[in-house]
Amino acid sequence: MPVKSLIQTLASLIRINSINPSYVRGAGEREIATWIRHFFENSGMEVWEQEVFAGRPNVIARLPGLNPERRIILEAHMDTVSTEGMTVSPFEPRIEEGKMYGRGSCDTKAGLAAMMHAVASLHEEGIQPPCDVWLAAVVDEEYSYRGVVKLCEGLTGQAALVAEPTGMRAVIASKGVVRWRIVVRGQAAHSSKPHLGVNAINGMARVILALEEDHRKLALHAHPLLGPATLNVGIVQGGVQVNFVPDHCAIEIDRRLLPGETVEGVLAHYQRILDHLIAMDPSIQASMEPPMLTDRPLETPASSPPAQLASLVLSEMGMDGTLCGVPFGSDASKLSDQGIPSLVIGPGHIDQAHAAVEFVEVAEVERAFTFYRNFILRFE
Repeated sequence: MPVKSLIQTLASLIRINSINPSYVRGAGEREIATWIRHFFENSGMEVWEQEVFAGRPNVIARLPGLNPERRIILEAHMDTVSTEGMTVSPFEPRIEEGKMYGRGSCDTKAGLAAMMHAVASLHEEGIQPPCDVWLAAVVDEEYSYRGVVKLCEGLTGQAALVAEPTGMRAVIASKGVVRWRIVVRGQAAHSSKPHLGVNAINGMARVILALEEDHRKLALHAHPLLGPATLNVGIVQGGVQVNFVPDHCAIEIDRRLLPGETVEGVLAHYQRILDHLIAMDPSIQASMEPPMLTDRPLETPASSPPAQLASLVLSEMGMDGTLCGVPFGSDASKLSDQGIPSLVIGPGHIDQAHAAVEFVEVAEVERAFTFYRNFILRFE
């Protein structure tokens, strides 16, 4: 399949507004899903839609293998983040100095296009790989990952490759995440008589200092590929106006988990910190709310067949075959939870994802196409 066709497909995907509807200007995935379905229909491949939300389906294409009892899943998400703050045209792709610009070019339409052409090229050449191949273009990765959750219902497989911008490094480990709120209640009063009230912001300051002290201890326990777990207080909200003693303050927390940690265990740890603060000072009325988002870490054994083959193929292509880890999450953890050995690998770099100037190196998209194709042909 000509390289030109691959880059034209990437440009066509970028032109489609597929911003997650949870964000500003979010058109959703309906239009891009239709485009992808037509791509495979025109290639003569089996393709179907899997509804996740009304008007927001996953698209799945199948390339039959010699052994239909074994399956490789190639997965990439169709949705993007908002275009707010972008300083390049988001939906008018252009190539300049070997880079393709536009929203989603890096995250993750480049990997999606490379996967699409890898499976379509094999079909067009009449090549039947050792295993069945499913290419799944899924919805909602950028908000609540409901697309991959739907895909995983009853899904089995022996390998999964998830397209995220890793610079074509094979990722076998990534951090999980839990996000939740802590709320401190106080008692309102006039600011001229603060002794008549209980300042919720002051109480929350004590909570934040305790969290910061605990965060320093996380550095003592580092994962060999991921480093330490982290905690970040990203939002603080409290008070009504300056001459009130505030009766309410809330923070939103992002805690990144290492393999071996559980959401339940991490939340219990922070509840104990609050319990200790309250025991020391009963005037602090602090409580934790249920998590807003959770995702477990990914850790695929380096000895697993998909990891070993990915490393070998990359090395043979003259790229870095060292297996690695990344701090960000992806759909791979959900596929791994399904019992499918999963890797994250795709063109582009995470620093360009979600950026004001989003781009991907065209040459790296071409290398991704070759990698995915070679992996499919050699995984048995």
